[in-house]
Amino acid sequence: MISNDSPEVTDGSCCTVGHCPRMSGGLGSVAACVGLVLALLLAQCGYERGPAPVDLTVWMYPVIIDPQAGEAYWNGIEEDFEKVSPGVRLTVERLPWAGRDRRVAEALAGDNGPDAVLLMPDQIPRFASRRAIVPVDAALKGNEDRFLSAALDAVTENGRIYGAPIYQTVTTTIYNKRLLSEAGVTTPPTTWDEIKAAAPKLHSKGIALLDYSASDDASLNLNFYPLLWQAGGRVFAEDGNRVAFNGPEGVEALTFLTDLFRQGAVPASSMRNTNRLGDQALGRQRAAMGYSVVLPDADLAARTWGKENVLVGGPLKGPTREAAFGAPGALVVNAKSRHRAETQKFLAFMIRPEQIRSLAWASGYLSPRTDVVVPSDSPYAMQYQAALASIFVGEPHPASRQVMALLAPEIRAALTGRKSPAAALDAAALAADELLRSS
Repeated sequence: MISNDSPEVTDGSCCTVGHCPRMSGGLGSVAACVGLVLALLLAQCGYERGPAPVDLTVWMYPVIIDPQAGEAYWNGIEEDFEKVSPGVRLTVERLPWAGRDRRVAEALAGDNGPDAVLLMPDQIPRFASRRAIVPVDAALKGNEDRFLSAALDAVTENGRIYGAPIYQTVTTTIYNKRLLSEAGVTTPPTTWDEIKAAAPKLHSKGIALLDYSASDDASLNLNFYPLLWQAGGRVFAEDGNRVAFNGPEGVEALTFLTDLFRQGAVPASSMRNTNRLGDQALGRQRAAMGYSVVLPDADLAARTWGKENVLVGGPLKGPTREAAFGAPGALVVNAKSRHRAETQKFLAFMIRPEQIRSLAWASGYLSPRTDVVVPSDSPYAMQYQAALASIFVGEPHPASRQVMALLAPEIRAALTGRKSPAAALDAAALAADELLRSS
């Protein structure tokens, strides 16, 4: 029986603990005292419990097309970051592109979202205006002048940087030279007029000319907006309080597209396309040209069409200008993250030259940094690099993605003939302007 008069307790080695006055209060007091004794023993013997690890979660999307290569790459990033960040456990969750706008919006509005997430520039204004993400100037400090001015401008809102660019996209044109040649088209079409002239020749061979992506999961930045910009139009009015895509330039752009669709020059499969060359008519050699947003598109085409049949050109030229979308993929910090400092440290880690270089190598995208040369053994790399001179980062706006969701189905209505181009754009503009007024 233990009593208050018991001799001191010793573990026989390094620790000695005096008697415990709490032991006189029955079994409950005995249990409490035993816990106290054990805690004192562990503390005096040097077994103090260290701080709990910091768990960081990052949402990433399939910027590396090959799933196995993507898994290997991001597992390596987790290990490398943890080596330089003792006490931090990093998890990079890889999510699908489909449904990402809704998923990200819900996550940043809730309390259990990721610490960091990959966004495109047209998503940033919306979340910055709602204070759902925080400025990340600290992560880029000292490196600001080492980024492409277009890349940095694209992630800056009201003078503050909200995204850390980790790769750079560019939209350009890819051609199947064999299909063009068999139809008697000796010079790849680079202008709207040349496309109109070549379309009937391809159609006579049972081949579409221009592939397109019209599904809801295909960003308008990569399909309709470049045509709008090439016609001299804009998505939003200068003041941002209303849309402008239903002006004469927008009608001209959509009429150009719908005319091609009705002639069979744009394939019917476009309605399901999501900007993935391998899954579309272009990749299956049922269309002779289309948009490409990543270097592996050309390498895939070379393997399936034959190297001699692949040509990478520049952005298309419309009635008023040459224009193509190109923007950085950027990591942002969730305002509700409990570990902002550690998350900012991860962003700083990901913009290091070695990380920019390795991600570009794995993904086929370009570098957003001016001091990083992307290593590539692809014969098409220089064409993608040259296309950067014509990129347009789009028209970032807090309602960019919501406006896309309203416009995309109206474009499909025009393509299928259910509405005229003007009526379709007016219907989308009416809904979009109401959205802007209410928000």
